[in-house]
Amino acid sequence: MSPPPPHPPARARRRWPRRTFGVVGTVLTALALVFASPAGAEAPRPTDHPDAEWNPPAQYAQGLDEVWQHMEDTYGNLLGFPNYGWDQLVANDGTFTYCVRWESDTPVNADLRDRINASLEEQWSRWFDGLEGFDGFPYTDVPVEVVGWAAADRDTLQWNDDSVDLYIGELDSGGAPQCAPECGRFFHQDGNYSQCPGGEARHYDQSLWLTDGFGGGAGGDWGQRMGSEYYLGALGQQNIHILLHEMGHTLGLDDFYDWTPTGVSGFLMKAGSATQVTEFDMWMARDFWRHLKSRYGIPA
Repeated sequence: MSPPPPHPPARARRRWPRRTFGVVGTVLTALALVFASPAGAEAPRPTDHPDAEWNPPAQYAQGLDEVWQHMEDTYGNLLGFPNYGWDQLVANDGTFTYCVRWESDTPVNADLRDRINASLEEQWSRWFDGLEGFDGFPYTDVPVEVVGWAAADRDTLQWNDDSVDLYIGELDSGGAPQCAPECGRFFHQDGNYSQCPGGEARHYDQSLWLTDGFGGGAGGDWGQRMGSEYYLGALGQQNIHILLHEMGHTLGLDDFYDWTPTGVSGFLMKAGSATQVTEFDMWMARDFWRHLKSRYGIPA
C-alpha cells in the first residue's frame, strides 16, 4: 500500500481497484482518468444482485443500474477492494479518525483548528444522514475524531494544548507534511498499529490534506485533498462541495466526466453540476452499501 500523491493532477480522484491505480512505494502516482461511456444503445444488463427490497425512485432505477454496471466494467476489483470508507467505518464501530495535513504557511490557532476539525463530521453527516435506517446500515450518526495535525513548522500551529498529536517536519517524498505512516490505516490495513506511538487509539483512517494553491480536489481511501484557501473560505457553509465530492470517492463512488446516467442531469459526483449531495448521489451510496454489507455479516 502507498500514501496519496504529493502533487496529483487536480482531476486525479481515487485510489481504487482500477487498472490505472496499481501503486507501490511511498508515494501514490495518481493519474487523471477518463472513463468510457456505457455501451451505446445496448439495453442495461440485469443487476447482479437483484433484491426485492431495492426500490429506488422509478426515474433513477435504470441510471443506477448503468452506474453499477459501469463500475463493474471499469474497476479492477469492485467488490474485493478492502479499504473503502465503509470498511474503515465498520472497523471503527461507526467512527472515522483523521489526520490533518497542513501544507500551508497560514497560521492556525486553536479556534480555527477546532472549526476545521468539526467541519469533517458536519460534512460526513450530509452523506450518512441519508443512510440511517437503510437496509441494515447500523449507525445513526458517524462521529469524526481528528487525532493528529502535520505541519512543516511548529510555529504555524499556534496552540499549546495536547488535544491532538503533532507531526512537525515529517515530510513525504514530495516535501508535504504528513502524519506518521505507522499510524495510518492506508499503510496498515491489517489493523496492526504496533509501531504507532499512540497505538491503535491514535491511528487515523483518512487524511484531510489542505495545500496552498491546490486547484480542484482529489480523494480516495486515503482521504481528501484540496486547496487550503478554498477550505478556509468555505468553513461555515452548509455544503463544502469539493470536500463532499471527494468524500463520495472515499465511499467508492465514481466520477462522471464524459457520460451521464439515464434519468438524471446534475448530481454531486458529476463534478461541476451540483454543490450538494443530491437524491441520486444518495441512491448511488445506498447501492454501494447494499452490495458490500454482506462482508460485514449483515444479512442480505
